[in-house]
Amino acid sequence: MKPGLWELLILLVIILLLFGTKKLRNAGGDIGSAFKNFKKAVKDEDGKQVEDQSKDADFDGNDKKQNSEQNSETTDSKK
Repeated sequence: MKPGLWELLILLVIILLLFGTKKLRNAGGDIGSAFKNFKKAVKDEDGKQVEDQSKDADFDGNDKKQNSEQNSETTDSKK
């Protein structure tokens, strides 16, 4: 059974009487800020994952360069 229009209006009036408009306005602003920060954090995490993947690829290239330099130093010292 769904609540009708009159039930929702009565519930709204009771909530307004209990909490007042100022507290409800502040609570709404807090909830809106929380959603905004959450969306921003999710977007930042997606960007960091892409950035981390590109860094991993760079490290692979640097490791190969370091290994080749170490191998050349080893062969130079053997001569």
